[in-house]
Amino acid sequence: MHVRMTHVWMILSLAAIALMARGAMAQAPAGAPVWRPPATGAAPAPPPDTTAERTATPPDGIGNSVLKTASLPPQPGVAPPAVAPLATAPTAAAPLAAVTKGNGTLPNDQGQVWREYDITSYTLRVPSTNHAEQAIVDWIIRDTGYAAWHSETVAMLGADRRTLRVYHTPAMQQTVGEIVDRFVNSQAESHAFGVQVMTVGSPNWRAMVQSMLHPVQVQTAGAQAWLLAKEDAATLLVALGRRNDFRTHSSPHLLVNNGQSTVITLGQPRNYVRGLIDTDGRGGLQPEVGQVFDGFSLELSPLLSRDGRMIDTALKCNIDQIEKMIPVKLDVPAATPGLQVSNIEVPQISGTRLQERFRWPVDKVLLVSLGVVPAPMPGARSAFSLSLTSSPTRADVLLLVESKGIVAPQPGATPAAAVAPPGGARFVR
Repeated sequence: MHVRMTHVWMILSLAAIALMARGAMAQAPAGAPVWRPPATGAAPAPPPDTTAERTATPPDGIGNSVLKTASLPPQPGVAPPAVAPLATAPTAAAPLAAVTKGNGTLPNDQGQVWREYDITSYTLRVPSTNHAEQAIVDWIIRDTGYAAWHSETVAMLGADRRTLRVYHTPAMQQTVGEIVDRFVNSQAESHAFGVQVMTVGSPNWRAMVQSMLHPVQVQTAGAQAWLLAKEDAATLLVALGRRNDFRTHSSPHLLVNNGQSTVITLGQPRNYVRGLIDTDGRGGLQPEVGQVFDGFSLELSPLLSRDGRMIDTALKCNIDQIEKMIPVKLDVPAATPGLQVSNIEVPQISGTRLQERFRWPVDKVLLVSLGVVPAPMPGARSAFSLSLTSSPTRADVLLLVESKGIVAPQPGATPAAAVAPPGGARFVR
């Protein structure tokens, strides 16, 4: 009896172990090793793979990606390959700010009104650019200020070649209307302005013409500006032309039409090796070529007043001079064991900036001096600096702007479009 009970107890224990093993197999992931009790014979065949096609949905529930895997016959003793998790497409982050559609109308708590201005009479006579209307927008921002369009008062300013659209207060609409009238005024259509860029090796030219110069206020440190009578300006040019250190760097017949912007560029870009970069990801370093501009750039935007008596002009001048290129030696790995030396360069640059706006009568000439600054061109060296080739070139840079009145195209005149970049020039305040 005792032996029989022992056998029954053993049978029940084996049955319990078998049930536990079967439950573990049912919960085991695909490809996991199959456990079997000892001395139960050959290992049972793994269950057939029924995952011939699996559909994976990203965690956010919005994806429609389908992953298809071919069914492979089971290999005894070899676990099937693990399936890599499916990459989910990035989703846009939820906005942190509360966003509403509003009430469908523009706010007018400051009495804002909508106005549309016909500007075709101006844009049709400016064939040199596809966006002639941008000059009007730029001048409006210059006169009214950036903050007037980006503050508590809801406002809008935009234009195409036919229409300027403005949403602002009645007072601002009146200011905008006056600026638009200066562009569409047919009497200013043929009005042109002349500009010359000059350098003098020494600033002592002021001594001989001091009585002719009438100073005007400037904001740029080191710069000066004067008004001259037209006959005095002609006398000044003759006197400067007799000096050995005097150079002129633009056409004396360069004309800029009213309301348009132009850019005068003197100089050229210069390439240099500024570093070494790994182009193939294998450690092979190649020279990285950089570029720096060496020269002078003048942006001029003149606009005649509605009555034709005053000139408003925005000037923006940049001068960059490469004094020298400083060599630097770098030790880099070579194809053979050891190091090799490669050379890079670091430019030593000096420059000056001027950004001013002037207003003066049409019967006067504006003369602006940037001070003794880096010369815009190598040919602008004075006799003193020519003897010191190791020192950077300096000169007194002069800008002369005058009204040419109503002029007809002349064979020797250079149109502004010839020196302006493609698409026209822009002056951003």
